[in-house]
Amino acid sequence: MGNLKHYFSLVKFAHTAFALPFALIGYVLGVLERGFDFWILVGILACMVFVRNAAMGFNRLIDRRFDAKNVRTAGREIPAGKISVRAARWFVVLNAVAFVVVAATFNRLTLWLSPVVLLVVLGYSYTKRFTALCHAVLGLGLAMAPCGAYIAVTGTLSIVPVWLSILVLTWVTGFDIIYALQDVDFDRSQRLHSIPAALGVRGALWVSVLLHAVTAAMVAVVGFSLGGGILYCIGAAIFLALLLYQHLIVRSDDLSRIGAMFGITNGVASIAYAVFVILGLFFRI
Repeated sequence: MGNLKHYFSLVKFAHTAFALPFALIGYVLGVLERGFDFWILVGILACMVFVRNAAMGFNRLIDRRFDAKNVRTAGREIPAGKISVRAARWFVVLNAVAFVVVAATFNRLTLWLSPVVLLVVLGYSYTKRFTALCHAVLGLGLAMAPCGAYIAVTGTLSIVPVWLSILVLTWVTGFDIIYALQDVDFDRSQRLHSIPAALGVRGALWVSVLLHAVTAAMVAVVGFSLGGGILYCIGAAIFLALLLYQHLIVRSDDLSRIGAMFGITNGVASIAYAVFVILGLFFRI
């Protein structure tokens, strides 16, 4: 069955830091309109955990044969035998059901949208088999977080959470392309699709740069929409500086710095941005 530590590793629980901070921004935007409800906050946090567990567990389950062939991923829990296929299936099912159940407690709209969310985040696992746009599907899965949290609070949608979702979409797609550079040769050997496999290292890096240029533009758009105070500008500066840092340390002739630190950098960027945006929303500085 695997112990708890193996399951945390299976879903890369620390990577929740990518989308969760943006979900909290969406939640705070909703609270400022409709008021604070502790149980909605608890429910949003639970949904973020459940949907990520389902998505990552499903990805590891579906890709287990490829993972076993790839030197970089052969030690993952399922191919290494730390978690059985049967246990992984139950893990995915229970988390997916829990996500829908909790989403149903918010309002009718979140109930209707919960299967759509699952379709995107679970469907992503198949996309490398037929399209190089798989990175964008992953980005879309995470990009639904701010809108989803806002809808959970308000039952409606407004433009600022949409801008935030576009920001997350381009940011995640861009850094996932960089992360996929580690597997370009393996993907080609297995006929798997990705931007690096299709365009090569240099081409993929340029696509990532262009996507992150859009991300920077969306940071400015969100700031303008929220009034762009000092606190927002500090958070935006940290986020964009860490975004730039990624592109400075990863070069076509040196991919050695892609790895654990790369994930940490993006997690820190997301958390720092969210902290200052939320403080700015409350204190209007």
